[in-house]
Amino acid sequence: MTVETDSNVNHSNLEVEPTQPLEDGAIKQVPGKKKKSCCTGLKVFLVALSFSYLSKTLSGTVMKSSITQIERRFDIPSSVAGLIDGSFEMGNLLVLAFVSYFGAKFHRPKIIALGCCIMSAGSIFTAMPHFFMGYYKYETASHAVLSVNSTSSLSPCSVDQNVTGVSETLSEHPDSDCVKAASSYMWIYVLLGNLLRGVGESPITPLGISYLDDFAKEEDAPLYIACLHTIAMIGPIIGYLLGSLCASLYVDIGFVDLGSITITPKDSRWVGAWWLGFIIAGITNLIAAVPFCFLPKSLKKQEEENNDKISSDLSKIKGHQSRHHESENHQPVKWSVTSEGFFSSLKRVLSNRIYVTFLCCSLLQFSSFIGFLTYKPKYMEQQYGQSASKSNFVTGVTALPAVSIGIFLGGLIMKKYKMGMIGATKFGFGMSLMAFLISLSYFFVGCENHVVAGLTVSYDGKPVARHETTLFSVCNSDCKCATKQWNPVCGDNGITYMSACLAGCKDSTGHGKNKVYHNCSCMEITASQSGNTSVILGQCPKSDDCSRKFIYYTVLQVISAFFYALGGTPLYMVMFRCVHPELKSLAVGLYTLIMRALAGIPAPIYFGALIDRTCLKWGSGSCGHRGACRIYDSDEYRYTYLGLVAGFRLPSYFLAFLFYTMVKKRYQARDPKSTDNGGQESVPMNKEANSKSNEYLSSSSDVERESRI
Repeated sequence: MTVETDSNVNHSNLEVEPTQPLEDGAIKQVPGKKKKSCCTGLKVFLVALSFSYLSKTLSGTVMKSSITQIERRFDIPSSVAGLIDGSFEMGNLLVLAFVSYFGAKFHRPKIIALGCCIMSAGSIFTAMPHFFMGYYKYETASHAVLSVNSTSSLSPCSVDQNVTGVSETLSEHPDSDCVKAASSYMWIYVLLGNLLRGVGESPITPLGISYLDDFAKEEDAPLYIACLHTIAMIGPIIGYLLGSLCASLYVDIGFVDLGSITITPKDSRWVGAWWLGFIIAGITNLIAAVPFCFLPKSLKKQEEENNDKISSDLSKIKGHQSRHHESENHQPVKWSVTSEGFFSSLKRVLSNRIYVTFLCCSLLQFSSFIGFLTYKPKYMEQQYGQSASKSNFVTGVTALPAVSIGIFLGGLIMKKYKMGMIGATKFGFGMSLMAFLISLSYFFVGCENHVVAGLTVSYDGKPVARHETTLFSVCNSDCKCATKQWNPVCGDNGITYMSACLAGCKDSTGHGKNKVYHNCSCMEITASQSGNTSVILGQCPKSDDCSRKFIYYTVLQVISAFFYALGGTPLYMVMFRCVHPELKSLAVGLYTLIMRALAGIPAPIYFGALIDRTCLKWGSGSCGHRGACRIYDSDEYRYTYLGLVAGFRLPSYFLAFLFYTMVKKRYQARDPKSTDNGGQESVPMNKEANSKSNEYLSSSSDVERESRI
């Protein structure tokens, strides 16, 4: 009789096993059933969800770490690159709300598996333009191209020679060049691939978190979510390290002779193998989909497994619930009723003042965070003279491990001290405020501008105003130089010249990266102590003092990131608990939707647009159109970028104080009778679930509620 009961229970989609003990004879069957169900338990789902989080964060980090490479490869400004980055949020915006609400009513693990497959397709599609475009052609002097295999070449500065940039050289064949210019719009396919990846990512967070929270003990949920986010942080670490590796490899590696490449990874024209990271991310997302295909629709609540006081009345209720749910599975879904329930639930969530206040506060902080993260590698490149590869590497091995530790400790502290709503709110926003105060010190560890003749200094080395740039001087007045060309050379005097022609160089030797220009007339104005009037390819490095400031910046960044992450888990749980339990999935989905729509999409665009305003020299693409920026005003970049970040975070703490006041007013009393938004009782966040079991036994409405899930 016991075996027959177990088989019927296993047939139900809702109940994997009955909550035993029922009778004396049934107790003996419990150990055997637990062993059979261990492969489909909550811990297996947690492992699978953690790997899917790792995969999706890996994909997102590959995009963040490649944004500068994409900007240079497609010759687009930062604002357009920000639009590409924001297309991921657009994909989320299209389906997230409906997936969050309707997905909770169906087989959540299988929907998550489908999302992982779509993410995989989006990542691979993002990399496809690389295979349909021609080889990357960076700006260089025409004479350098003609003399690749020679040890000497024509004079860069000659009154009888029209030395031009690559755009002017290619203009000799306007038809073929302007046809190729259409390839610059291939960035649209990168945008569409990223948008598709956003569509696939939409079910993972709301359905995964709600599934985990539904079947875990209430007191264990914060620790599980902290573990989930901690493991997920491995994805960005791997992503930035992968981005660092790809940025150090030339974009057309394996297809061109690397010996003929005259630029290095520190050059602003360098483009790494950005496409490689997306292919690896696509394969990882495909693997992440596999475990969810074998997980059940629902699991047993953990506290029910350990509750020895549940009577046989509970098994009757369970049996009735199981039969009721099975009969519902054979009934057609009434979409009109479901849609009406969706808008009703949405209204209940938005009428919760505490939730809406938290939403507004998070929106400001998230806008700041997204803008900061998107252009962080570019900031490290332009401010401290680091390569894209090193910027990604430093981020991956310093800040992200601190974030992982902070997230885990936040959940652990919350569980150990059994924080309620008030304690979690105070702790979370307190740590965030401390991180903000530390981040203000970034303003004081910036570096000076690049010393570029004609842009930031005059040819005699004196500083000039930003709008008083003069590319020509007495030393190069006899040279016919291209003003749009960016092929920088560095002299022993520490000054960078936009090209060997503008440096007034008469001779050159060597080829490739080893090319050296001699007898440069502009070097004679500010000759070094050695009297050397030669220049080499590439920009001059920044000072040793700037290198020390980069170390200070890195240390401050690690400390700030740790404190910010320490309060992340408590605040995430606060958002969970300030709405009715039935509305958790919708609340998470709506939260994510608003963050994507009002912060994730516009923030990279307007951050990029303001950063573009600090550009000193734009590159020149084919057909003469404006390409990517080659060099920025370091001071203006720092104040614009960091000022915008601080400008969003500062007012968020006024809303945080208002939120804390509202939470304290509502949750300070231990047994308040008032409810908000649908009957959510004001109970501590970590209160034991025994009261819920008693309520479950005495109320049939709870049975109907679980059957709907």
